Amino acid sequence: MNPGGGGTRHVPRQVKAVVVGGGIAGMSAAVVLAERGVRVTVLEAAPTLGGRLGAWPEKLTDGTQTNEHGFHAFFRQYYNWRSILRRIDPGLRFLRPVPGYPILNADWPTEEFGRLPPAPPANLLALLLRSPSLRLADLRAMDRDAALPLLTYDPVRTYAEFDSTTADELLDSLRLPDRARAMLFEVFSHSFFNHEAEMSAAEMIAQFHFYLLGNPEGLAFDCPDEDYGTAIWQPLARHVDKHGGRVRTGRAATRLDRGPDGWRVSADDGTAYPAGHVVLAVDPPALATLVAASPVLAGAAPELVAAMPAFGTPGPPYAVARYWCDGDVDAGRAVFSGVSRQPTLDSVTLYHRLENESRRWAQRTGGSVLELHAYACAPGVPADELAERMRAELVTLWPEAARLRVRELRARVEARAPAFTPGSHARRPGVRTDAEGLYLAGDGIRTDFPSALMERSAATGIVAANHILRAEGGAAEPVHSIRPRGLLARW
Repeated sequence: MNPGGGGTRHVPRQVKAVVVGGGIAGMSAAVVLAERGVRVTVLEAAPTLGGRLGAWPEKLTDGTQTNEHGFHAFFRQYYNWRSILRRIDPGLRFLRPVPGYPILNADWPTEEFGRLPPAPPANLLALLLRSPSLRLADLRAMDRDAALPLLTYDPVRTYAEFDSTTADELLDSLRLPDRARAMLFEVFSHSFFNHEAEMSAAEMIAQFHFYLLGNPEGLAFDCPDEDYGTAIWQPLARHVDKHGGRVRTGRAATRLDRGPDGWRVSADDGTAYPAGHVVLAVDPPALATLVAASPVLAGAAPELVAAMPAFGTPGPPYAVARYWCDGDVDAGRAVFSGVSRQPTLDSVTLYHRLENESRRWAQRTGGSVLELHAYACAPGVPADELAERMRAELVTLWPEAARLRVRELRARVEARAPAFTPGSHARRPGVRTDAEGLYLAGDGIRTDFPSALMERSAATGIVAANHILRAEGGAAEPVHSIRPRGLLARW
């Protein structure tokens, strides 16, 4: 944890900053900077904010409904992201707990992750005692030495020892029963948008620590009761505007230049934005494209330029399909379910039991709104085909889904999530670049403390803002973290 402080509440002189990217990372940086008196401008290429937490209006045959980029769980150890959200709702009343976290499999009974005791080691013991996938005899047969790294996470040693190993190889070494491997571990690694055969074992250990063994909150999570645009992005944009910042959507940054007076960010509408500091908070492919289009960085930030060929290559494609249907699935189905060992499908979300707009649509039509998500799917497959594959796989898990008539389908496939390939950690860029006044933020950016997904985006955005504030004499924003090392790390 960084307690912040160290300067004046507001920067003592006029400071301009440009934040490229209006997702979690960029808006977290912008919120902190605007509150501290920095004249910050956010440039977002898309017509709406949010990045992979985005939402936009979708015209259906019977009206307009909000569509989103994909379901996200707001885990309770997302301390920094929740700190940003408290700016727009101090009590976080717009978040509602999602009961249960079942894992579905066509061959084995459903397992429940969401009702474990929150704090370690009680949650781990309860998981081992309750899980039908792991019996006492299985524990005896496990390679306990191979399992020890899961309990001894260390931010330096873990990456030194396991970053060159794949998560698949680590799971092989545990000698787990196939059912336990599928239900307890593979579904976990898929949720980071990477295949375990192509993901660093160190990164999987780090995320096991972050989500299960290093925090007192457990696997419980909440979700907004309105769409992300209504609940989050519109209020955050108003908050930045209220504090003197500017948020510009539909404005893509195309190039960085640097002169004696600082940075200049050019946008696709021909506008140039001068700034003393710049935060690049975009996904890896967009970052690589922007760096390549900025010749000044070859001299100003050679380490950043050198890191881009590997870092700018994203993880595997992911697919999201939302269905507006006649009819509904069984009443006892969970709002959110993870899926194990289906070829494509990784999760199912019942939006008509989660968000108010979808709930109203379902009540009016007697229908349902389902989202199917593939976290890491085969490349080169069209979105509609992936959607049909996921729907067919859902029917094997929930047979009643075959009765649903699809009224509307919106499907897309993208490849924008960071890859965590073996050996990549040492080359992964951190928040501070080798160019003065140029910073990075996002869920692929390296941190010195445990973090992941939305929380890593928010945390790196705040850390980037703190570098700017400290350089300009302002007080830093506190940064919070879970326990930095594993339960048995000292031994």
